[in-house]
Amino acid sequence: DKPVPRAIIEEELTLAMRSPTSMNTQPWHFHVITGEPLDRIRKGNTERILAGEPDSREFRRGEPFAGIHRERQIGVAKQLFGAMGIERDDKEKRQDWVLRGFRQFDAPVCVIVAYDRELSGSDDTPFDCGAVTTALVNAAWSRGLGCVINSQGIMQSPVVREHAGIPEEQVIMKAVALGWPDESFPANAVVSERKPVNEAARFVDIEHLAPGVRAKRGERLPVVLSIPETMALLDAMSGTPRLMAGLIYGGGLRVSECCELRIKDLDFDQGLV
Repeated sequence: DKPVPRAIIEEELTLAMRSPTSMNTQPWHFHVITGEPLDRIRKGNTERILAGEPDSREFRRGEPFAGIHRERQIGVAKQLFGAMGIERDDKEKRQDWVLRGFRQFDAPVCVIVAYDRELSGSDDTPFDCGAVTTALVNAAWSRGLGCVINSQGIMQSPVVREHAGIPEEQVIMKAVALGWPDESFPANAVVSERKPVNEAARFVDIEHLAPGVRAKRGERLPVVLSIPETMALLDAMSGTPRLMAGLIYGGGLRVSECCELRIKDLDFDQGLV
């Protein structure tokens, strides 16, 4: 809940708005909300959800996920619930987790991303907004801030539009919760799984089109840090990255194995994994 200075947010937006945009249309608008207006949005979102009000978000969501996309959605939920110690049949904790999203994860800043309604129907517009939002998150991370791009915070769009004063000629697209990370919060250590590059990408190489000889690459021995160099590197780190690096180095873990560790995998009394 530590405040984020306006100067830092303006700097991040300045960097983000250099992201590519189709024909330089720059369709985006940012509504940076803090303090009492944000509290009113949190309250209104929560009340409407608990009252059973249907989703009223303005940006198209499409059909419910199925197949592999549903499996990935369930997979990251299991990672998060596992980190938080939320059991499958614990309805109270599961509901509290869901409501965190509608409260913008209790972050001190919420950035609502909107675009000009006159550009509705163009695939370029949401693509541009996605690019600028990603750039905003990267700029925030470079300043030590944490972000969560989310839809829960804008699912009750009338509440958001009222308390944020968003004009009708703009379509509310996404929300970004922004604040200083709490390294002690278990969910912040979760690293979502990603499919491998060879599953996501095809490489159409010139050597498949015409015969040729590829230049040979010279042999190169791997660089291995000495023990003092390794300790100096670990001493220069802090927080979650320091903990993960120490576990990987001390336990001989792969990065993927470290990312998948759960609390129950650790024996704090004996110092064992």
